[in-house]
Amino acid sequence: MNRFMMILAALASPAMAQDFSQGSEAKPWNLYAEGPARFEAKVVDILCEMTGDCAADCGGGARQLGLLRKADDVLVFPNKNAQAAFTGAVVELAPFCGKQVEVDGLLIEDPDLGAKNIYLVQKIRTVGDTEWTAANRWTKEWARANPEAKGKGPWFRRDPRVNAEIAAHGYTGIGAEAEKPFIKEWFE
Repeated sequence: MNRFMMILAALASPAMAQDFSQGSEAKPWNLYAEGPARFEAKVVDILCEMTGDCAADCGGGARQLGLLRKADDVLVFPNKNAQAAFTGAVVELAPFCGKQVEVDGLLIEDPDLGAKNIYLVQKIRTVGDTEWTAANRWTKEWARANPEAKGKGPWFRRDPRVNAEIAAHGYTGIGAEAEKPFIKEWFE
């Protein structure tokens, strides 16, 4: 529990007001409260950092990964990569599990909304390397993992996991039968 309290204190610390924009080449998304941010960090398993429940290889892609920022020991939450789809950053960060990296992307922070240390990673490299890796592999990795879902249109319309959830619980989550009146009223 003590480790958890230290992480919460770090998330709320005044250090989060630091300017990490120097040297950033991040492309803007024009999202509210975004700012370019380039910094060094260690790629970590967030669940492991917060609770001590650690899995081999940062969970092998099954857990949310984070960036433990070197400058201030703040745990940054990378929840998007550089692609247009708002896909997670785990695929991009997994090869760097436990490594010290440098990242470049967009940091979203707005104290009024309670948004702190939310990161959109666009490029990543191991500290000391000169070449960046673009954080844009998610859709290729998804297609490789779901060869039966080939076709046109957005990936999520063809994703077997998404389609299984819709089949089990309907589009709204209340069940296919229960949502029929809603769909008829709003979309027919």
